[in-house]
Formats: sequence, structure tokens, C-alpha cells
Amino acid sequence: MSKPRPAKDAAQQLNPLLPGYSFNLYLVAGLTPIVQGGPLDFFIDRPGGMKGYIINLTVQGRGQVFDGEQSFECEPGDVLLFPPGVPHYYGRAPDHAEWYHRWVYFRPRGFWANWLQWPTQERHRIGRLHLRDAAVRKEIDGLFIDIDATHRGGKSTSEELAINLLERLLIRCQEEMPSYRSRPLDARVQAACQFISNNLARELSLEDVAQHVCLSPSRLTHLFRSQLGVNIVRWREDQRIILAKHMLQSTTTPVSVIAGRVGYDDQLYFSRVFRKRVGVSPTEYRRSSEETQDPWGEAGTGSPWTPS
Repeated sequence: MSKPRPAKDAAQQLNPLLPGYSFNLYLVAGLTPIVQGGPLDFFIDRPGGMKGYIINLTVQGRGQVFDGEQSFECEPGDVLLFPPGVPHYYGRAPDHAEWYHRWVYFRPRGFWANWLQWPTQERHRIGRLHLRDAAVRKEIDGLFIDIDATHRGGKSTSEELAINLLERLLIRCQEEMPSYRSRPLDARVQAACQFISNNLARELSLEDVAQHVCLSPSRLTHLFRSQLGVNIVRWREDQRIILAKHMLQSTTTPVSVIAGRVGYDDQLYFSRVFRKRVGVSPTEYRRSSEETQDPWGEAGTGSPWTPS
């Protein structure tokens, strides 16, 4: 289902729907209108996935998405989340004349980890959420539109404002998941997570966190483990490693500086912790990320540049 790639001229490099766009940003958003026989009517094929996440919302028609060897169709109200490195193979469903979907490509902040844990089918990795309520669909659709419009605003703060809207979108999606509705996260645990995430470089004590959320240390410890399944120290370490991996992949910041920014004064200790958790040293992790096939490159069929 591939088509010849147009030449990479300057105009194409500025348009994320055309070949040549680099995605060298933390956030890009838009709408992909796929119509049978139109210029975008081909299957996206990115065997290596992308460096960041893509979240998309079907607003019209139907799409066909392959997750491993199996495929499913997405319809209006379906929200999908593609994590980094997960292969992309999707396009207009063959039996439908169109597929319109909004999308946001982004590289997450460290404290977003819990918002990016989406339900998936067994052995598969694409997150899926169906919005049944019409009012919720309208709200989520509006957030996608606002993110796109804000990011295109041309102000020095446009990207940060768009990222704030994206945070709201991710939180609202979490709230609409069946697991969230059946067992909402305690507001004090949420506040504790946010406090820890905002202070990853500090060596906060349990007492510091407990005081911030107006609980005793013992009560916070019990509540945190019962709600999240891990203790506070382990959760904080998870966030530190997530942020470190993100910085190693997306910046050229020295490892010693990254170590300090995620709460480790001793670079050697940071490297030992990182190797224990990830399996390779920070330097090796950065090198392997750089050597991984460029997800914006020429491999694969169709156009690997169309973001959703």
C-alpha cells in the first residue's frame, strides 16, 4: 500500500503531514483527514515506532490499526496511545470511505508516568480507550483542538501552554478509564506524587511528604502502598529513572548533570542504580538510543512522516 515519496522540499519540511518533517520538538499536534483515494490514503508503517508518544482521537469514519499480528478498527470516540518504540501500522479501514483523527505527538515529562499507563489487550502495547458519553467526547475533542491551536499560537509561551493542556487531556483520559472509575486515586496520594515529582532533585524525607499532604507518615505510607502497589521510595526512584531516560534520549546534557537533576549527587551511584534498573549504563543507554533506526528515516512502506 506504499506510494512514492515526494521530494523533501522546504514546504514539506514545515508540514507534519508531508515527508521531510523532523518532529524535533516536544509537542506537535494536528488533524489527519484520510479520504479514500486521497493523498493521505495509505498505511503508515513505522516498524521502529517513534521516539515520543502519540495520542489520537477518531472523530469521523474508521481506521484499521495493527497491534502485533492482530488488528482492530477504531471508530469515533476511540482514543489510542502509542508508546515510544511500539511499531505503527495503521490507515483507513478498507470498508470505510474515510478516517479523520486528531493527534498529538509529545515527549512526556517525568511525572506523567502514571497518566501514561493505559489498558491494553494481552501481549499488546497500544493503549485503547472508548469514550461512550457524548459530552465527554466533545470535551476531549475540544482539548485536542485547543492543544493544536495553542501550539500554533506563535507566542514564546505557546509550547508550555499547549503542554499544560496536554496534561489536562491525559488526566481526563485517566478519569474515563474503567479502572479509575472503580477505584479513584485518593487526592492526598495524587498530591504526594505531584510533590515528589516536582522535587525529584531534592532528598525529601517521608515526613516532608506527609506534612505536605497533611497526613501522618504511617498513614501516608499505608495509603500510598495500598493505592499504587509500591512504597514511596520505590515510586520516587521510578520517576527519577523515567526522567533520566527521557533526558538521555532527547538532550545532550552530560550524565553528571542529569544525575543531579534527578536527585543523585554521586554520578557513580546514579550509574549503578540506572544499570540495575535499566540493564545498561546511562552512557550505553544514550548510545543505543542514538543508534536505533531513526523513526523519521526512509525505512518502511508508505510515508513514515504522517504523525497519525
